[in-house]
Formats: sequence, structure tokens, C-alpha cells
Amino acid sequence: MMTYKQLGRKGPVVSTIGFGAWGISGMNWGKTDDNVSVKALKEALELGVTFIDTADVYGFGHSEELISKVIKERGKANVIIATKAGSDFYNASATDNKGYGSIKPNYKKEYLTFAVEQSLKRLNLEALDILQLHSPDLDELEKDEPWLALDKLKREGKIKHAGLSIQSFKESEQAHLLDLHYDTLDCIQVRYNLLEREAEKILFPKAIKYGIGVIVRIPLLFGLLTGKFNSQTVFGEDDHRRMNLSADKLESYFKELEKYKPLFDHFDDQSMAQVSLRFCISHPACQTAIPGAKTSLQVQENVAGSDSGPIPEDVLRSFVPEYPVF
Repeated sequence: MMTYKQLGRKGPVVSTIGFGAWGISGMNWGKTDDNVSVKALKEALELGVTFIDTADVYGFGHSEELISKVIKERGKANVIIATKAGSDFYNASATDNKGYGSIKPNYKKEYLTFAVEQSLKRLNLEALDILQLHSPDLDELEKDEPWLALDKLKREGKIKHAGLSIQSFKESEQAHLLDLHYDTLDCIQVRYNLLEREAEKILFPKAIKYGIGVIVRIPLLFGLLTGKFNSQTVFGEDDHRRMNLSADKLESYFKELEKYKPLFDHFDDQSMAQVSLRFCISHPACQTAIPGAKTSLQVQENVAGSDSGPIPEDVLRSFVPEYPVF
């Protein structure tokens, strides 16, 4: 049965397993079928998922449009939709319709306001439940403008909650932003999984201190932690994992993964994906994990990761090297 938590001190109540909607966007994850994607979204909601994470740039708006279609048919009651802005695809070159090559970051107040208005139209909403700055560089975040934009959008009622998607592999570098902007931030989104745990060091303790909610992205490391591919896997030309999970990286990750075999063996009645998702929602800083899914079967497996709840601390300390003490 799905479990639920409040997203930080000020955020909404969300399902501990959400739906990451990049994969259904039709870009950068290989071939997709909109009918299959819609069915997967509906399956997630039927199984108790109440949190959907997307971004305006996913499929250049297509992910948001698919979510809107499902919400229109089903109704939005109890469903929290989080989106992101800051990647200006509106001015990308016409030849860049299959990738992100010419997209430029833009966190100016005027642009963020424009982007929010476009997302509201695509999602057919009067206000966004959560708007997240989409993984800006530290240089952008040290400027006042993106934070003033979030505050303004809140005051105007265009967004209910403000968040920041922490740039991948910059979890410690950007942690001080929580000290500076805890009044503005209701939640952060963080790259975190069994093999990538930098966030445990500084970022998560600060999130707990300030009551800022944590959304875990890439909890299955682009599918590596499902056990469904190996170090020899080759991804298609239209799959971003061809770059993000190169042969060298795959070899390194699989070598690291060996040390977690006893953990997976301990839960031999659960899939590798389910144990990996349970790990993510076990840390007290984390309220929800957002694995991607393109099919109903993937949704069913992901959702089952919530059934058994967090992994007990004594088990984590036995099988997970250097797991933090709270």
C-alpha cells in the first residue's frame, strides 16, 4: 500500500513514490508511444501515486501536455504536479527539435514569469503546485533575480510552492543556498541513489534543519539499479544514457554495485528496483522518490517500492557502507 509524507515543513502531502515524467516526453529516452505513456500515468494514479514531476523542457512541453490530458480525464483531486523552468527552449534553433544543444539557461525574472505562464496553459491550471528552478549553475543562483522571481510568483498566486533542482554532482557545493534562501524554498530536488550519496554529507542535514522537503531524482540511476542492463549495454542514438552512462561509467558503477549485493540478497523477495527505491525514501530528509516510467509494468514495480516502507536503520547500517548516523 502506498505511503505518504508531507514534503518538508511547508509543502503538500505527497506519495513516497512519485512519477518522473521525463521519460514519457518523447525526447532523450528512446522511442515512446503517447498512448502507452498515458496509460502508465493513469496506472500510477490508480495505484496511489499523488506526485508527478515534470519540466517545461521535457519534450519541449509535451510531458506537461500528456499530464494535462490525464488530469482532464481523471480530475486533479489530491494530485500534486511539480514542474521546472529555466531552460529556454522557446528560443532554441529549429534544427534542435530532437535534443538540447542550443538551449540556453535563463533565470531572469521576466523569463521565469513567461515560462510559468506557458506551463500553466499546457497543464490547464490556475496555479502551479510546485515550481523548481531547473538545475542552475551556482553563478546563476548567487544572483538575486531567480529568488526574487520565485517570491513574486508566490505573491501573485501563480505558484503555491517554490523549489530548486540541485545541479547533479554539486550537492555539497550548492548546500549553502539553503542557509541563504530557506524562507523562499519549500523543497529541493536532489540526485541521490545507492551509488551517488554526496547529498548525505551537507545538503540533507541542512534540509532537515530548515524543514525543506526533498524530492529524490534519478533514484534508479537511469535504470542501472533495476538490474535490467549490464556493463555491455549500448544505448540508442536518441537515448541520453548513451552519454550519461558511457562504457567507462557503466564499468565503474557496476564495480561499485558489488558491495551492495548483501543488501539485495537480504530482501530476496523484492526486486532490485524496489530495494533501491526503499533506500532513497529511508533517509529522514527524503519524502519522495521520482523514478521514471514509460509503461504500466514499470509503474507497478516502482510503486511496490513503497509497500514495505523505509528500510530499518539497523539493516542499512549493516549493509550500506558509511551510512550516516542521525
